[in-house]
Amino acid sequence: MTETVLYDVTEGVGTITLNRPDAMNSLTAEMKGALLETVRRAAADASARAVILTGAGRAFCAGQDLREHADNLADGRGLDGTVTKHYNPIVLALAGMAKPVVAAVNGVAAGAGAALAFACDLAVASDKARFATAFTGIGLAPDSGMSWTLQRLVGRAKAAELLLLGEPVKAPEALELGLVNRVVPADELAPAAVELARRLAAGPTVAYGAVKAALDHAASHDLASALEREAALQDECAATADHQNATEAFLKKEQPTFQGR
Repeated sequence: MTETVLYDVTEGVGTITLNRPDAMNSLTAEMKGALLETVRRAAADASARAVILTGAGRAFCAGQDLREHADNLADGRGLDGTVTKHYNPIVLALAGMAKPVVAAVNGVAAGAGAALAFACDLAVASDKARFATAFTGIGLAPDSGMSWTLQRLVGRAKAAELLLLGEPVKAPEALELGLVNRVVPADELAPAAVELARRLAAGPTVAYGAVKAALDHAASHDLASALEREAALQDECAATADHQNATEAFLKKEQPTFQGR
């Protein structure tokens, strides 16, 4: 049986590939379990200092596998607990990873698939990519963190429009809205994502994790609390070898070399 989620580490970059190309990488229960395991593996893998999430074939991820979902409905199992059992922990593991995560969006990202891309720190999209919230089209509310991530990317009014109307967003508009950081020709997506991830993998990993932690905390706390959190994170970063070495390199007018510790 073909593995539905692949994982590889090369030159400090861990690449997670959703691998059901014939089904547009739609997510079955088995695949969601494998994805959660792989994201957690990447988070704990010291050899991976940055992570890429992408899809095999022509789609990034079309979201929930609706054939499996229809079977669950027919059997009276409804959602079968998948939101709390699968989607929520996957998104928390991606967003909470103490290293940068880059989404390489190679094609359609719909429903939970779009939410996975939104949970990443940076996103590079093919010019053939399309995003669709998709949930209301099948009579569902958003899940996989989309109500949280989407309005922080595009603002509440635009998020409401995208969620209520469900109209697809092509790559150029996604760039304009801030859903992605870069759009490149389809044949340049993989090297562009790898180049960005390698740049991050060569950087101060602890400081990058602190950036993520500070942004997450500040998103839901007042200024005084954000200042306290920044101070604590700054103390952690100041104790790293990377900070010490980079400070010495600055005084010597040299480029720093970061070891991720």
